[in-house]
Amino acid sequence: MTELDLNEVLQFCLDIARKGGEAINAGSEKRLREGTAIDTKLNTADLLTETDVAVENLIRDAFKEKYPSFKFIGEESYSAGEKEVLTEEPTVVLDPIDGTANFTRANFPFTCISIGICHKTQPVIGVVYAPRLDHLYYGLAGHGSFLVSPQFKHEPRRLPLTQPLPLPSLRQAIVALEWGSLRDRAAMDKKLGFFERLVGDGENGVEGGQMVQGVRSNGSAALNFSMVAAGTLDCYHEIGVWIWDICAGLVIAREAGG
Repeated sequence: MTELDLNEVLQFCLDIARKGGEAINAGSEKRLREGTAIDTKLNTADLLTETDVAVENLIRDAFKEKYPSFKFIGEESYSAGEKEVLTEEPTVVLDPIDGTANFTRANFPFTCISIGICHKTQPVIGVVYAPRLDHLYYGLAGHGSFLVSPQFKHEPRRLPLTQPLPLPSLRQAIVALEWGSLRDRAAMDKKLGFFERLVGDGENGVEGGQMVQGVRSNGSAALNFSMVAAGTLDCYHEIGVWIWDICAGLVIAREAGG
């Protein structure tokens, strides 16, 4: 795949992400107006709405028409039994709504569409669009990452937005931390142990405590990656993510120097 091809694919991803965002906003308005069903997958922390499925179908069909040779890995189709494996072929990796629990709540802004493109098994394009905020993050391997938002009059602003401050230790860090949908005993022991060491005061009885400045849980892996890229957050940690959670955000963060 040539550089020109990648730029073309990126532009297509940006266009289709905005269309997906329109569908998310329409689905949100419908939920507020009529109320729609919410299903669970793994458990009550792992939700599915009709908008998740509709947005995935919209994106999948668009790529199938434009790039019929591309493979496709989507969260909802995978959950429905399609176990596509990442190969050397160009592959779309999609989370139609990252932050579904946020989506089901009125005016909770941290929900997004996450589109990643892998080539030869490596993430090369990442697009994350949060329609309730109208924030569009994107990155292309070797060419940097950017934010388009109303704050900057919809002109692309290179990430990070400001020169990163020195971070001598985690005590000066604001860290994103998510609980995820894995809530069994073994998973919780790991998560709680890590959380204690992360936020606890090692000088006052918490063994290994780093006492970070602050912890944030936005409910969206893709937005956490993007906010680290922008410099809004310093770090992001989560146990038990899937490829569609991190593919797009990974490109954006790496291209910002993360």
